Amino acid sequence: MSEDTGRFPLRLRRRPVPWERQRPTWRDASPGVIAGALKRARARPSGNWYVLGAARDIGRDRPFGLTVAGTEVVAWRDARGALRAGPGACPHLGAPLRDSPVRCGTLVCHWHGLALDGGPRAGWEPYPAYDDGVLAWVRLDRAGGEEPLERPVVPHRPHPAGAVDAVCTVVGRCEPDDVIANRLDPWHGAWFHPYSFVDLTVVGEPGDGAEEEGGDRDAFTVDVSFKVAGRAVVPVRAVFTAPGPRTVVMRITRGEGRGSVVETHATPLTPEGSGAPRTAVVEAVVAASGRRGFTAARAAAPLLRPVMRAAAGRLWRDDIAYAERRWELRSTGRFPG
Repeated sequence: MSEDTGRFPLRLRRRPVPWERQRPTWRDASPGVIAGALKRARARPSGNWYVLGAARDIGRDRPFGLTVAGTEVVAWRDARGALRAGPGACPHLGAPLRDSPVRCGTLVCHWHGLALDGGPRAGWEPYPAYDDGVLAWVRLDRAGGEEPLERPVVPHRPHPAGAVDAVCTVVGRCEPDDVIANRLDPWHGAWFHPYSFVDLTVVGEPGDGAEEEGGDRDAFTVDVSFKVAGRAVVPVRAVFTAPGPRTVVMRITRGEGRGSVVETHATPLTPEGSGAPRTAVVEAVVAASGRRGFTAARAAAPLLRPVMRAAAGRLWRDDIAYAERRWELRSTGRFPG
């Protein structure tokens, strides 16, 4: 597979294979391999950090509210633009702080005027918060139950000056494990998403002795072509890794967009063990390219982001159904294996 960014990235498939005639992958998609990768992901530390959403969605004029693992959280920007977070209920009489205004970096409760600048006050204690430039995170030690980390484990990304990022959020009736298991099953791509992927082959998986680009032996390596139109495709090599219990990263290591990443973060909205779980899938696409024309793409980022979000949303409309089905089978004791 060529890595020459000077060549035109599109290829024409000589003999397109009808969907029903592509090579079956069910024998390769071993439930044991997927379960083993999920188990190892769950064992990796998160430091009790959870993704709230896109960093750019938390502005200076209004707060952002989300219930994470059953904990109501409010986040906003202080006067310097720094991310602040804490309990979403006012300590006075329980007002929903997500509905309160921000004035000069101070969150002012709209019920009785309690002003919060991000520091402790009147029984309100802040949560550690982190803005990585693409995503906003909050640390909830009581919900996570792990040894806290000072910062979240943020995957390596292309330099912001040479990249375009977009964040898509989808909510489903499932647990984070169901989302992560979906992403640790690369074999379903060309079957379940034929409008986006063709000619998919898993060329490396955990336990086969291979070590792909990046040096991670616990990775899935995939050769796949992204569909553009008709017979036109863009072939790439992608590597899937799970750096934490609620995160899977797909990184393009060969072909067009080398270095680009897609981060899938699964944030539980309900407490662990809930009979009706809900999980927010927050997916960050950080695209990069060495081509000269990509400079124009960066300049048009505000126009590109809705397109990128729509593409991710289409995939996740399918994948969230996959995750919900997995949870339904697990919860009723009908999941195979």
